Amino acid sequence: MNTPTAAQPLVTRAAAAERLDHAQRSVMTLLADSSQTAGALSVTRSTFPAGGDGAPPHFHGDASESLFVIDGALQVLAGEEIVVLEAGDFISLPPGLPHAFGAAPGADADVLAVFTPAADRFDYYRLLARVAAGEADPAEIAASGERFDNHYVDSPAWQTARS
Repeated sequence: MNTPTAAQPLVTRAAAAERLDHAQRSVMTLLADSSQTAGALSVTRSTFPAGGDGAPPHFHGDASESLFVIDGALQVLAGEEIVVLEAGDFISLPPGLPHAFGAAPGADADVLAVFTPAADRFDYYRLLARVAAGEADPAEIAASGERFDNHYVDSPAWQTARS
């Protein structure tokens, strides 16, 4: 991975990208973080096994989160609405809108996520991986909300959809 200058693009090679194992056999590939894009965006690719949970209900105060489904099907909470996106579908979730996502029941999902503008989020994803591995206290996730602009909320609609 390189850090671009005004005259260079950021190139992240698949073979060199950092991969993190998360809960329920999901895998996140770190592609570009805010510090590498002059704050413009942060990009990850995640794969979720059939019906596997992704992010629980949360919102971002400053960033839009956009999701593009590369393959499979993704169930998404957008406010109080539940939508299922299939391969080739896209959704953009504005700042302040509660949202959540996970592989749709019975389907795997391969998803590209883009945050704009972005805070550096890779350390947050690394924290999630450490919690999933039993190497960090889950309380650290909630304590990092302001730093990573990630604020968890309750959603009865999402609980019903995922049960």
